Amino acid sequence: MIKVLISNDDGVYAPGLAALAEALAKVAEIQVIAPDRNRSGASNSLTLDRPLEAHHHHNGFISLNGTPTDCVHMGVCGIFGMVPDLVVSGINAGSNLGDDVLYSGTVAAATEGRSMSLPPIAVSLAGHQPEHYATAAEVVANLVRDIDSLKLAPRTVLNVNVPDVPMSEIKGVHVTRLGHREMASGPVASVDPRGCTRYWVAGAGKVADREPGTDFYAVEQGFVSITPIQIDMTQYVGMDSLAAWLEEPQ
Repeated sequence: MIKVLISNDDGVYAPGLAALAEALAKVAEIQVIAPDRNRSGASNSLTLDRPLEAHHHHNGFISLNGTPTDCVHMGVCGIFGMVPDLVVSGINAGSNLGDDVLYSGTVAAATEGRSMSLPPIAVSLAGHQPEHYATAAEVVANLVRDIDSLKLAPRTVLNVNVPDVPMSEIKGVHVTRLGHREMASGPVASVDPRGCTRYWVAGAGKVADREPGTDFYAVEQGFVSITPIQIDMTQYVGMDSLAAWLEEPQ
C-alpha cells in the first residue's frame, strides 16, 4: 500500500485536514504532520532561528510549532517513523489559484515533496467559507488511488482546486494553466489602543486573467482544476537576450 504524508497550512485542527486524512486512510497508509496553528501565507519558509517541538495527538496526528514546509521536511526525512511515497497537502479552506501559489503554505507543503518519485498534490476547496470538504477529499482519494501510473516530468507538483459544491454537482476535471490576479491593494494602517500604528497586509488582488483554460475559469464553471506546476522558475525565453546584453563575445 502506498505511504502518504499529509500536511496543510491551516493547522492541525483544521476540518479540511481531518476530511483528507479520513478519505486517504481508505486507500493508503497515512501519516499526518501539520503546523500547530494556522500558517496560511507561509510559502516555502523554513524555521531556522529555533528548534522545533512536536506534539503527538490522540488521533495519531503530529503537530509542529513551525511552518508547513517544516512539517513536510521532517516527515519526508522519516523523523517520525514513516518514509512516505507521496505528499498531499490540504484541504485548504479557500482556493489557491493563479498567483496565490507564490504565497500559499498549502502549495509550499506539497512542493517540499518535489524530489520524490510521485508528484505531490496540493488541494484547496474554493469558497470564502467552504463547506464541502468531502467533495475535495473524494477527488484527491481518486487521484491517489491511481497516481503510480501517472508519468510527469520530475519535480512537478499538482495544484488541485475543487469547487465548493456536493460531489454530484462537479461537472468534471479540467487540466489548466495558472491565471493571474491584479496587484493587491496596499497595506491598511490601524492605530491600537496605545496609539501605536500597525499595518495589515491586504488580501489578494482581483482576478485579471480568467480566460478559458485557466484555473480560475475551470472552478467558476464548476470543474475541478488541476494545474501541473514546475519548480524550475528559470525564464528560458529570456536567456539569449540577457546573455547578448551581459556576456562578452567568445
